[in-house]
Amino acid sequence: MLKQRILTALVLLAILLPALIYPSFVPLAVVTLVLIAAGCWEWGRLNGLTQGPSLLLAGAGAVLCLASWRAGWIAAPLPWLWSAAGAAWVLVGGWLIARGVPLWPHVPRALRLAVGVLALWLAWLAMARARAVGINFLLSVLCLVWAADICAYFVGRAFGRRKLAPAISPGKSWEGVWGGMAGVLVLALVWAWADGRWQASVPSLYTQLAGLGWLLALPALLFLTAMSVVGDLVESLVKRSAGAKDSSQLLPGHGGVLDRVDALLPTLPLALMISNFASR
Repeated sequence: MLKQRILTALVLLAILLPALIYPSFVPLAVVTLVLIAAGCWEWGRLNGLTQGPSLLLAGAGAVLCLASWRAGWIAAPLPWLWSAAGAAWVLVGGWLIARGVPLWPHVPRALRLAVGVLALWLAWLAMARARAVGINFLLSVLCLVWAADICAYFVGRAFGRRKLAPAISPGKSWEGVWGGMAGVLVLALVWAWADGRWQASVPSLYTQLAGLGWLLALPALLFLTAMSVVGDLVESLVKRSAGAKDSSQLLPGHGGVLDRVDALLPTLPLALMISNFASR
């Protein structure tokens, strides 16, 4: 299993890293579009579709991405879209977690499918938009999610006592959440300092927030960290309802695409919403 995880991670890195550092956002947008289409296929399977309809759902997700690309949305700030996406994630995500696993099968399947495709499309559009803004900005958002996840894992393993949502994800603890938040705050301080020290041409999310003052930056960072946990829990809820351990086996040793991007689904649109506010 460990060998599979390492090999898969190396292959993904070999594909994603050149796309990330290429001068244009186009290669990364193309690569992530393929991943999002795969995520739509997984979403269809988790919600009871057979192979054919799930492939059609993947095609619908890809068409939605391409249509917004052609419409020029990647180059536009779109504050209204990110605000609407953020509000939807806070309200719907919180409602789903509060109601738990038993609720999910009672939501009409057409609505479940539509919500999943829209969430994946918004994450792709936010990823492409963040890369168009600059590599430093996009990496600061990605690393926020990764730091929160890694710190939550190790702190939870060492000190976890109080379960966060035992009926949805038994392994998560409140101590892990606090550890993830602490890790993000340390990362933000170091990254903002490094931006100033090396005079970054494109400011990171942390530098933008620091410009508002840390009294505003602190709750914004804690909010983004909390919403990354919401994304993780919502995907766990759907998998538990479907009786699945992983969203698929597309990524050997890692599960599926949704297993890797669940925390990014709310965080990317919300980061752009907060960035638009901080840039005013």
